Amino acid sequence: MCSPRDSGLSMAAVRMMTRSRSGGPGAAPRRGGEEAAPLQRREAAAEGKKNPSLAKHQRKTQKLKVAYEAPGHEKGESHKALEALGWEPQDWRQQLENIRTMRSGKDAPVDWLGVEHCHDPSAPPKVQRYQVLLSLMLSSQTKDQVTAGAMQRLRAHGLTVDSILQTDDATLGSLIYPVGFWRSKVKYIKQTSAILQQRYGGDIPASVAELVALPGVGPKMAHLAMAVAWGTVSGIAVDTHVHRIANRLRWTRTTTTSPEKTRAALEEWLPRELWGEINGLLVGFGQQTCLPVRPRCGACLNRSLCPAAQSP
Repeated sequence: MCSPRDSGLSMAAVRMMTRSRSGGPGAAPRRGGEEAAPLQRREAAAEGKKNPSLAKHQRKTQKLKVAYEAPGHEKGESHKALEALGWEPQDWRQQLENIRTMRSGKDAPVDWLGVEHCHDPSAPPKVQRYQVLLSLMLSSQTKDQVTAGAMQRLRAHGLTVDSILQTDDATLGSLIYPVGFWRSKVKYIKQTSAILQQRYGGDIPASVAELVALPGVGPKMAHLAMAVAWGTVSGIAVDTHVHRIANRLRWTRTTTTSPEKTRAALEEWLPRELWGEINGLLVGFGQQTCLPVRPRCGACLNRSLCPAAQSP
């Protein structure tokens, strides 16, 4: 089974509480496009001096790109986004501190079988990142214990892009069974591995946009891959546990109907320095206390602060 001792790559990455964008193990240096931008601006300025009408046109067409820009921003609804910036859930700081206290033992399945524990720490960084991504693909609709077992079998078989592409579908299926939707995951793993070999030299992409474009990779997996494999907190990773608990605690302004809507709602108000912590914290809390069915409210330190616990 996976062990916390194997997790040299990214325990710190998942729990990081920093705004640093520095890369993870073996991360490639920034591409030349970032250094070229000032040169492009100087060239544009020089051209503007030669042609004032061109410079005026460029000033009119420039638009500042803002991360997570609110829908409807261009329709004159920016005041709604500004109002949202001032909202925060009642008692959320005390609720969060109580959850930290309840999770201080770090003894939930996610703490010793989670994605950061399932790769081979002795493998080259590129291979480690590939194994992180595959463990995330296997984890969808699957308990951590089952994912860890599948990863152990895959590692014993040989878990690199080349070895997976050389493995026939029947053998791959037998190695990952009984993860949820294992037949579909065989197809996605093969397709994604081929793309990684052809486009990324066997490595995984270093952006959320490129990661979610891979077959079988969703937003939650992409944000966790960025944190664990690349050491970058790109957003809040929201699974069913985080989605459920955020709604029970009323950490969203309105009830959300999907994990991705919950992610957007949380990122509106939760301080960015907490984004990297919140997934592991709430997943373990959801595995041990705030269960999907029959939550253990009597043992929860938030029982007097949780709206769901007060509901009849």
